[in-house]
Amino acid sequence: MSLVFAAACSHAPGITGRAKLAEPALKDALHDQLRRLGETMRETRPEALIVIAAEHFANFFMNNMPAYAIGMADHYDGPIEDPGWLGIARTRVPGNADLSRRLIGEVMNDVDVAFAEEWKFDHGIMVPLHFLTPRFDLPVIPANINCQGPPLTPLKRAWAFGAALRRACDAVPERIALVGTGGISHWPATPDSGKINEAWDRDFLDRWARNDRAALLDYTDAATYRDAGQGGFEIRTFIAVAAAARGKGEIRHYAPIPIFSVGCTVATMTIE
Repeated sequence: MSLVFAAACSHAPGITGRAKLAEPALKDALHDQLRRLGETMRETRPEALIVIAAEHFANFFMNNMPAYAIGMADHYDGPIEDPGWLGIARTRVPGNADLSRRLIGEVMNDVDVAFAEEWKFDHGIMVPLHFLTPRFDLPVIPANINCQGPPLTPLKRAWAFGAALRRACDAVPERIALVGTGGISHWPATPDSGKINEAWDRDFLDRWARNDRAALLDYTDAATYRDAGQGGFEIRTFIAVAAAARGKGEIRHYAPIPIFSVGCTVATMTIE
């Protein structure tokens, strides 16, 4: 089995960029859990890390918006945002073009996926990496699901993408870790920024922890937008991880932190 680790976590830029403005106990608990997640991941001795994120118009725009994309480069630079604003120094992150190419070829047997040999990492990837791989020494393969510009990929296709990634990982000899990043409920860059629907979040995380496919795919975009904001569309990254891992989840940490504008989540899932 080549998939050795699966997890999900939040990626809000405030987690690092507004850390000094948060209540210290809330911030410290979240940061500690994110670092512990990295320690757990590294204990599985991965040779590469796939990060499924929701790109924020940093590389893909409405003139060419792929539903799914995977990076295929030997290195990536980030953050594309101002490092002072994000609180993360600009750095070069190693990739693995050969492994990416093989994974993409396998995924294409089931899901049409775009690929990119140039990719500037935004906070959706850099914030998790800041905690998971603080030395930025583990090769990363970025994967993006369009959660920004409608029409959005159906949730059942996000599940299919995760399942295809699992089959691709199982087809290569390298040990691979998988982390999905995003949401959950949040209303970024709107007058409602800072609003969090804790009840909605906890219900979603319960479905995710049970890996209840039917319940996870039961959301409509209209209901998600109403109850969890446009940031709630990022549940697609969590759903893809559930499909890939096939096991049960453990919610290691959840706390609504308005200054970070999101219900902050750290979770793992067993691999079956």
